[in-house]
Amino acid sequence: MAMPTQRETDEARIRRHIDEIVEGIKAKDLEALKRLYAADVVSFDVEPPLRHVGVEAKAKNWANVFLLFEEASYEVADLTFAVGDDVAFGHGFGRLSGTLKDGTVTKGMWVRATFGFRKIDGEWLIVHDQVSVPFDMRSGRGVTDLEP
Repeated sequence: MAMPTQRETDEARIRRHIDEIVEGIKAKDLEALKRLYAADVVSFDVEPPLRHVGVEAKAKNWANVFLLFEEASYEVADLTFAVGDDVAFGHGFGRLSGTLKDGTVTKGMWVRATFGFRKIDGEWLIVHDQVSVPFDMRSGRGVTDLEP
């Protein structure tokens, strides 16, 4: 059996990183999530403003999710990566779902997700992420009922 290449090893570690996001959301573990991002991460999330800068700003977005959900889960589909020596990017789809604090169960909506990673001191960290929904050009409204 051939030994994995460095790129294969790095991609496996990055995919594990995404799994840790899923686990952190389910556990509502803000500190675990914060460890996955670079201190100076730039996030283009679905919540205003247009840009969130820094790990504390990103953590605030997750904290807002935890305020809304009694139980939350996150699933990822069609995740693809391109991995270099110290930079990687990936894209796929994500869906946040669960039970809201008021007892409402939501399946959530699929969003487009892009991740930029950089290897910092030997650790792959998210330095950029972007989450978006397509929109209808005529109405200007987001289209939230699409499936991957």
